[in-house]
Amino acid sequence: MKNNESTHAHTPKEKYEILIKILDTIREESRVSGHKRYTPSEAEEDRLNNARARAYIHLFLKVMFGITDFSERERWITDDSYDGGIDAYYIDKETKQIFLIQSKFRTTNKNFETKEIALSEILQMDIDRILDGETHDEEQNEYNGKIKQLQREIGRIDDIARYKYRIVILANLNGVSSQKIRNLTGGYNAEVFDFKKSYEKLVFPVVSGNYFAASEITIPVDISNKSSGTKISYTVTTKANDCEITVLFVPAIEIAKVMSKYKNSILQFNPRSHLELEGQQVNTAIRNTIEKTSTNELALFNNGITIISDETSINEKVGIKYQAQLLIKNPQIINGGQTSYTLSKIYEEQKESGDLTVFNNKEILLKVITLVTNTDTQAKLQLIDEISNATNKQTPVITADKLANDTIHKKIQSVLFEESGLLYERKRGEFADGLHNKYISEQQIIERNLFFRLFYCCKGLIELTNQKRLFQRSELQELNEQDTIVIKRVPNAYKLYEALTSTKRKNTKVSQTQYAKIYIGTLLLGDRTNISEQDLDHINEIWTDLENNLKKKYPNFTSKKNKTTSDSSNLIETFSYRSYFRSKFFLLDAKDGVAKFTNTSGPLSK
Repeated sequence: MKNNESTHAHTPKEKYEILIKILDTIREESRVSGHKRYTPSEAEEDRLNNARARAYIHLFLKVMFGITDFSERERWITDDSYDGGIDAYYIDKETKQIFLIQSKFRTTNKNFETKEIALSEILQMDIDRILDGETHDEEQNEYNGKIKQLQREIGRIDDIARYKYRIVILANLNGVSSQKIRNLTGGYNAEVFDFKKSYEKLVFPVVSGNYFAASEITIPVDISNKSSGTKISYTVTTKANDCEITVLFVPAIEIAKVMSKYKNSILQFNPRSHLELEGQQVNTAIRNTIEKTSTNELALFNNGITIISDETSINEKVGIKYQAQLLIKNPQIINGGQTSYTLSKIYEEQKESGDLTVFNNKEILLKVITLVTNTDTQAKLQLIDEISNATNKQTPVITADKLANDTIHKKIQSVLFEESGLLYERKRGEFADGLHNKYISEQQIIERNLFFRLFYCCKGLIELTNQKRLFQRSELQELNEQDTIVIKRVPNAYKLYEALTSTKRKNTKVSQTQYAKIYIGTLLLGDRTNISEQDLDHINEIWTDLENNLKKKYPNFTSKKNKTTSDSSNLIETFSYRSYFRSKFFLLDAKDGVAKFTNTSGPLSK
């Protein structure tokens, strides 16, 4: 991996800054295992860049294969002298695939987005020589120990004929056909993770705690005190599907481990993400039951966890006395996500201190609903929604939460992050993991109702900005080209919202005249993303000029009312801003005011 590029600043830089924070967090993980090459001082620029470049490969392994342990990831990394052009590998025994990875990390925002890998660097991958068992490259340099480890591990695979090789290029590579890439790699298919794909597939999933889906999980079950057997199972017929319900008690620490590893990816069908800031009373009660008791009140007091599964089985013949194993395929927690999250946080805290004894003898009720027959996605989601409504008692599911998984909100989230790095919180608590790990700040998250206020503001529909529950009431079903253009203006509107309203809260009610100023600001700024104090002065100036003429220009929106005091009665003139904003005149006046101020001619875009 080479990092010899210029340091020219490039905007917007928010997404790259998030990436660097993630890489630095990964580097910090190395301290436990003593890998000093990852933690040079800030003054050692070259070593720091190399450490981040290596951490970038860690990020790929963590997200794509769910390898959460630093040392386990490190064993797959081959990047060093005489590595044959292969920086890392991974053998996926479940899918029968062997991944060979080459990475070119760029140390500035601009270069990360624009600088491409040289085709000659791809040609340097000695894939065939290494897979043929050669111990030296063409110049007779001996391959390093990690490459020889790769050769040994492939050689030990009994059914290697069933495996396929996949090349992964972590770098920008534009305008090169798939056929040409195959030619460069010796006939192997290659997947390119350019900067866009890295932000979409690596960075955003980590920030949202949704980066590795569990294809199956196994949970050891203690059957020493289960007098009537390990489980209760029965089959239920519903209008959507035949379901098999399995009910049993499992160790609380196993639920904690599952949630700690899979985070929001195991809550995809749940109307909420894990709620770090919600239901504190419930969280405290669970903590007290785990941390302040040595007995198993948790099994008695907690409502338990409900999981949807595609296949469920229990094996009581595992070669260990009084133990069985539960296997769940494609699990999704649809009730008890808050309980699971609280357990995972306790587990992570105790694991860091090296003492997990608080989980001893603690079990929790687990209900697994297995969808026995195939069903369409819509029917499945409807069934899940009904189960969630019926079973969720600890933290009620509000209507807005139910809408959070709609496709339109996922598209909004994708467009907004891709364009600006701004994070649209469609599900409450969705970015709690990113906040907890300090990958992101509160200012980078836009609450869902505030997003729609600013979305309508950017369209000039000021009359909608003060309506309640806009997220629930929105009639937006799909994004057309004009809607996408408007969404791209929301980041500027969000900056103006914070600057012009002087509010720290994300969804504080502000006046319609303030939203009118924000709209004027989006027209004035256009595509420019940097906002200065002078810009704010200009916005206020344009609005003041416009406002000074309103009563005279629109007498129909003006009324006179009696104002009675203790000693006098006066007629006062009142202008109806509400009527004005609902009319066509505001949009015309705003665009005209900005055009006059900037001395431009012709219509401005709406």
